[in-house]
Order: sequence, then C-alpha cells, then structure tokens
Amino acid sequence: MSDAQYEPPKVWTWDKESGGKFASINRPIAGATHDKELPVGEHPFQLYSLATPNGVKVTVMLEELLHLGISEAEYDAWLINIQDGAQFGSGFVEINPNSKIPAMVDRSGDTPVRLFESGAMLMYLAEKFDAFLPGDLASRGECYSWLMWQMGSAPFLGGGFGHFYAYAPEKYEYPINRYAMEVKRQLDVLDRNLADRQFLCGDEYTIADIATFPWYGALVMGKLYDAAEFLDVTSYKNVLRWAEEIFERPGVVRGRRVNRAWGPEEEQVLERHSAADLHR
Repeated sequence: MSDAQYEPPKVWTWDKESGGKFASINRPIAGATHDKELPVGEHPFQLYSLATPNGVKVTVMLEELLHLGISEAEYDAWLINIQDGAQFGSGFVEINPNSKIPAMVDRSGDTPVRLFESGAMLMYLAEKFDAFLPGDLASRGECYSWLMWQMGSAPFLGGGFGHFYAYAPEKYEYPINRYAMEVKRQLDVLDRNLADRQFLCGDEYTIADIATFPWYGALVMGKLYDAAEFLDVTSYKNVLRWAEEIFERPGVVRGRRVNRAWGPEEEQVLERHSAADLHR
C-alpha cells in the first residue's frame, strides 16, 4: 500500500507538533528557552550529556584515557535530560549553540575552551593527550576519514531509520524502506572494511572505533531501536566480531553507564564525579 499523499505548501510554517517521541522538544528555531546556569565541578573537564550514542562516544573516550593512567582527563559528567528540554537552557546554549548533547568545557587552562559536536571532542582529546590517534600522517588520515564517515552516516541511522522505525507516531513503508536500505548499505561498508582489519583503521584502536561503536556496534548487538532482527544484523559477521571485542573493554564498560537514565538500575550512573560513582 502506498503512503498517504502530501502536497507541500508554497511556504512551510510551524503550526503544530509533528508527533512522535521527541515532538515536545522539536522546533525550527535556535536559542535558549529559559535561563539556567550549568553546574561546575572540580575536575578539568566538565561534560554535559546523556548516554545516547553521541554522548557515549565522549564518556568512553574519557574513561579510556583514564584507563591509560592519564589523570589529567578526570571529568565531571552532568546529566542533561533532553526529554525535559534541558538542552535549551541558557548555560547549555552558551556552550553549544546547536542545543544538542554532548557539550563539554575544558577548564584545565587559564581560559576555558568550549567544545560541541562529539567528533570534535574526540579529536580534541586525542590530540591533547596524544592517545587513540595514529602517529604517522597516512594512518591518521585514514582515522580521520572513518571518523568523518561516522559523523556523516549516523544521521541516516538515528534521525532517519531510528526515527521512522521506532519513534514516529505512525509507521510508513516508504521512509522505513528508504532508511533501512541505507543503514544496511552502511553496515556492508563496515563489514567489508573489517574483513581483514581488527579495527576500523587497522590493528590500532582509535577514535574512529570509539565514535562508531555506540551507533553501529550497539545496533549489531541488538541494543538500538529493537531492530536487530528486522535488519538481519547477525549477517554482518565482521562488524559483530568487532563490536563484541570493543564491548568488553573496561573503558567502554564504564563509559556506557555514565549519564544513563534508563534500563536496569545497576547500569545507571546519572552523574559521574569520581571513579567511585561507577562502583556503587
């Protein structure tokens, strides 16, 4: 059956909520909706986030750095509940004018450095601490290429497939088919790349893996959109092997729990201000 036809107006106007899980926080304008200062803890890095795939990228990166013994990467992680519109508070918008989690401030120097966009945070931390980034230029170029591949591809998975398959108020065949096709193509890209590589860029675990795992690793492990059977994710055996290996890393185990506000209570760490918070 074809989807219902829609005739777009000459000029689009926002006159009602579109429906779906995130309808109450979707709007066509930027900027703050209310005054709200952000809390500041005692550590060099202040992270304001939620354990969505983009948020998990950064908490995993920080936990991986700490696992290496880099104490300068200590951080406070504050919960930003996007369902309540906390990302539109004035303090958050000052850090991230795009009002998306995660947002972070490096307060280790004389002048605080604001960071928004998860990929930018991974690059900044990798360069600052010289970790999870290949040393030679050619390998670093490969790493950056896969990192940017993830940043450009994930919107089709989350905002496209995830929205229409899991969150939209009604299910329609055309958008679900369109985005399912694209997600499966992306999984095939990854699967072919990982056929003869341990990690995305070769034998070295890098920020490309850290960025990609929370999206595509979670997907093939059945932890995203309840879509594993629909997408036949077990057929991407190389991606699944890669994901299962990364899933067991101590930094990943800890990072996945930070700012998590759903699921089993023992997996939730709403805020993280010291390593002890992950052992309660």
